[in-house]
Amino acid sequence: MDNPARPAIVKDMTHDADILIVGGGLNGCSLALALAGAGHAVTLIDSQPLATLQADDFDGRSYALNLGAQRLLAALGVWPGLAAQAQPILQVRAGDGHAGSGPAPQVLIFDHAEIEEGPMGWMVEDRHLRRALLAALAGSSVRHLTGQTVTAQAISSFSASISLASGEALAARLLVGADGRASGTATRAGIRRIGWVYGQTALVTAVSHALPHHGIAHQFFMPAGPLAILPLTGNRSSIVWSEATAQAEAILAMSDADFLTVLRPRFGDFLGAIALTGARYSYPLGLSLASAMVAPRLALVGDAAHGIHPLAGQGLNLGLRDVAALAEVLTESRRRGEDIGAAPVLVRYQQWRRFDTASLALATDGFNHLFSNDNALLRSVRDLGLGLVNGLPGLRRRLIREAAGLTGDLPRLMQGRPI
Repeated sequence: MDNPARPAIVKDMTHDADILIVGGGLNGCSLALALAGAGHAVTLIDSQPLATLQADDFDGRSYALNLGAQRLLAALGVWPGLAAQAQPILQVRAGDGHAGSGPAPQVLIFDHAEIEEGPMGWMVEDRHLRRALLAALAGSSVRHLTGQTVTAQAISSFSASISLASGEALAARLLVGADGRASGTATRAGIRRIGWVYGQTALVTAVSHALPHHGIAHQFFMPAGPLAILPLTGNRSSIVWSEATAQAEAILAMSDADFLTVLRPRFGDFLGAIALTGARYSYPLGLSLASAMVAPRLALVGDAAHGIHPLAGQGLNLGLRDVAALAEVLTESRRRGEDIGAAPVLVRYQQWRRFDTASLALATDGFNHLFSNDNALLRSVRDLGLGLVNGLPGLRRRLIREAAGLTGDLPRLMQGRPI
């Protein structure tokens, strides 16, 4: 366990790397590749053993990558090794649902044919994305330390230093925390978090089904929380099922057969018979925002900076936009001869990303409160609103482009361009 009180060894003038990244998840790996590709010396520290990271068994976890995130992976050279395992999302359908009666008729439809760029996004399994990133790292200049935990960190005028449980001490110009919502990097830096819990828990798994999904993602707004049915390759779909926490815990404790018995009436029969094809997971839902994305010689990306509700499926996409923005800011600063760990450089990153992350976090929070209930009046109002969006092609197209990650001040990598 991290020990914030233990001082790290500070190396003011000698750096082992330009940038130390703590957290070897999807965001940390992507950032390491982006920075190394731009000429930075990078060390990536991962607490997981390499054998665990390389496991190829399907555990049910999957991600929705929007078009901007796919372009980033293509720019990093990762996408060619992943494309064959990625399922294009060709359409999104959203509407109300009720347990016991299956989903109501769809109200809102987003179709990829309404934009010129192609699919709105892709569904990829964790095992495939993780292994593609690891393969790219193995062929890069990144020093990848696996099975290592950080026990302490310290900041001086010239360096950020960390101590590892192995006894090794490392120093760099900049320290990046990509270590999740419970970020030890942020905690040791004194960065606080704001947020709240929803009293909901997400149940995550994958199912096989008799009928093809045709690349359609479904979002059913159930009284207890949304149920997402997201297309995977073949006749399979990823399930992200939000329930009140007490109910979710009871469902998770059931046998596979009983779990399916509870899921089926919520899922409906539009894809035919279903069966579990992955492990079952759960995680509590809440909003969690770091009070700052930067501190002296330190920056945060991904869930270390912001954890949002999975309602819109944008969590990983939001983190990858952090990755692209930070890599661009640091690379341009170095080209100008600036100290990449200096406060003015890091403030530029925070200013670029702060509004976007806060806006999406608050939007998903509001949508969750609006849709996670069975109030007849609210249900009528939200169905009317969804219907209005569906009937306004211009607004619908704008929302499709936003969901696809094609709007706003896009970093170069999210446009598929090198830094």
